[in-house]
Amino acid sequence: MSDILKAVILGIVQGLTEFIPVSSTGHLIIAGHALEFSGEFSKTFDIAIQLGSIMAVVIIYSGNFREYIKFKPNLKVFPNIIHIIITMIPAIIVGVLLHKTIKQYLFSPTTVALSLIAGSILMMFADYYHHRYKSDTDVGYKGSLMIGLFQCLSLWPGMSRSGATISGGIFSGMGYKKASMYSFICAVPTMIAACTYELIKTNAHMTGHEFLVLGIGFAVSFLVGWASIIFLLRLIPKTKLWPFSVYRIILAILILS
Repeated sequence: MSDILKAVILGIVQGLTEFIPVSSTGHLIIAGHALEFSGEFSKTFDIAIQLGSIMAVVIIYSGNFREYIKFKPNLKVFPNIIHIIITMIPAIIVGVLLHKTIKQYLFSPTTVALSLIAGSILMMFADYYHHRYKSDTDVGYKGSLMIGLFQCLSLWPGMSRSGATISGGIFSGMGYKKASMYSFICAVPTMIAACTYELIKTNAHMTGHEFLVLGIGFAVSFLVGWASIIFLLRLIPKTKLWPFSVYRIILAILILS
């Protein structure tokens, strides 16, 4: 199978799983092993094509992002720019400090499977919490920090950034739809920072063919990610998080068996 076709397949996997709380990075690692797409470039590819689906968020929530880049942004919108900055800081700090450790020890099917199970338990607790308290409010800056700390869990491949941040949003008092929206928006600056950091460290070692493969994966993940966001915003308030938790546990068992 050509690298171009592998990039298309992996772009579809990325776009489908980036915003659904099942871990896009975990699925990319698993799919990469199945396609025999491995090596140092594959790790960079897995991280960088997430920018494609992240760009879909910028377009869908363009009104929010236009406010964020103004000289005097409107702090009455939710989430405002201060919410976003507070939420992104913890993951950036932890990501920079543990970058080498994460790439060296956590990018394997076994560690992904364990993370899938841990994330499932977290999401089940979030469902229980919301069922018990049924709150749906805008969070303050303290809640933003709490979500940011939950987002740090997503640095473990398989945990799922959306699963961790949606759960953090629910524990902070938001409902499912609002927590999902917050999760999508907060993913943008964090992932741009992470992907830029990754590409700066590796682009000197990438060939023209690898840049082409990366570009195709980016484009496919953007288109599929756009459709996935629209789908998830309609789905998750109805289904909650438990179906995704069950799927993650089944997938983890299959990986470990």
